Amino acid sequence: MPKVSLDAAFVRSAKCPEGKNRIEYFDTSIKGFTLEVRISGGKTYYLRYRERTIQRMFKIGDAQSISFDKARTAAERLRSRVVLGDDPVEERKIKRSTPTIAEFYRDTYLPYLQSYRRNMQSDYSFHQTHLLPRFGSKFLDELTQQDVIDAQQSMRKAGYAAGTANKFIVQIRYMYNVAKKRGIPGSDVNPAAGAKQFLVEGRERFLTQEEIQRLRVAVEKSINKQLKYIVALLLMLGCRKLELLNAKWEHFDLDRRTWKIPLSKSGKMRHVPLSTDAVELLKGLPRWKGCPYVLPNPRSLKPYTDFHEPWHTACRRAGLKDVRIHDLRHTFASNLVNAGHSLFVVSRALGHASIVQTARYSHLADDTLLAAADAAANAMGNTWIDLKKSSAQH
Repeated sequence: MPKVSLDAAFVRSAKCPEGKNRIEYFDTSIKGFTLEVRISGGKTYYLRYRERTIQRMFKIGDAQSISFDKARTAAERLRSRVVLGDDPVEERKIKRSTPTIAEFYRDTYLPYLQSYRRNMQSDYSFHQTHLLPRFGSKFLDELTQQDVIDAQQSMRKAGYAAGTANKFIVQIRYMYNVAKKRGIPGSDVNPAAGAKQFLVEGRERFLTQEEIQRLRVAVEKSINKQLKYIVALLLMLGCRKLELLNAKWEHFDLDRRTWKIPLSKSGKMRHVPLSTDAVELLKGLPRWKGCPYVLPNPRSLKPYTDFHEPWHTACRRAGLKDVRIHDLRHTFASNLVNAGHSLFVVSRALGHASIVQTARYSHLADDTLLAAADAAANAMGNTWIDLKKSSAQH
């Protein structure tokens, strides 16, 4: 291992001794800076260093492709990093094994989502239409927070709703969380972490009793003979639309008045209590031999994939212009709160993974408490108000 003062002139004249396949020349000024000369005439710069008990050799570059001055500068920079505890060889291995976002999505992320998500059409559409075309070619460790923010803001400027634009932050944050849990190289820094979402005004539409009666008349006239049952059960059970459409008879115990949803949106089995009215309605549903589904499409005996037109027709007939099918779930929650039940009970009934998700109904709970306070005061009559009047007279 000859030691020399490496410079450009030495590199040009250096040769491999006869009888050897290669020789390494170690620089006397930069520890570990090495020139390898091969019998073929090829020359390569390296930096040798020790990581704990392991000898590392970092390839800086070929002497024909990189000048000596640049190689020396690189060696100095690498040596400084080694002294500070970095491991350039390991970092290079990680970098070379880091997938692009499109590769990670295809090989890991999409299969992961499909393993537990019962419905991901909306997210899948966003991925294919917006996320992958914009970021798919980037490596995981290349995406920055500013990239994510720019994408979010560009969608908003293009006229998309705030909630849709926020999906760039929500989707990328979750994607990188999954990547980090799986130990995917390049996922140590989450580019969506700390990015602020646009403020989205809450939209909570609750049907009044009078609106529910109008809707009932409309769905009973629908050409879709299953719609009246779907709407009624959504209002009675507060379940999600797909939970009901994919429900099978084997998951119901009408005697015990319970419905076990095998895999809910939270990823866990959910137990839904059945009211007496819900049980009676379920018992009266039409059934088809060999069909396991509770509310199938009578033509295919498979779950409905779309009934938007019958639903919108019914809403028009009922004079309901701003009601979505999901608002039936909101109405169920509203009825529970207005009946005096706590947000904890509402959270359990809706199958929320966290009571934080139920916080949107807190203002309804406040209204219920105010009504209760008024009821308590009214029960005592005007006695205490009269006290104020008598005090004023004195």
